[in-house]
Amino acid sequence: MKTAVSIPGDVYRAADRLARRRGKSRSQVYAEALREFMQRHETDAITETLDGLCAEVDTGLPADLATAGRRVLERTEW
Repeated sequence: MKTAVSIPGDVYRAADRLARRRGKSRSQVYAEALREFMQRHETDAITETLDGLCAEVDTGLPADLATAGRRVLERTEW
C-alpha cells in the first residue's frame, strides 16, 4: 500500500544511507522500522490490560506467604 508521510530531512537522509548500506529500498527500511516500533509498543497494551485485571482481582498474598517470599528474597543475591 502506498502512502505519503512527512519526515524530517535528517531522518530521510539517514534512512536513505541505511537502505543503501543494507541493499534495501527506503520503503523496506521504513516498513521494518514501523513494524519494530509497533511490536515494541504492543507490550504497553499488554501491560495496561494486566494492570486493569490486577485492579479488579485481589492479587495480594496471604500474610504467611508474603513473609516467606520476603525471607527468600532477602537471602537471594541480586
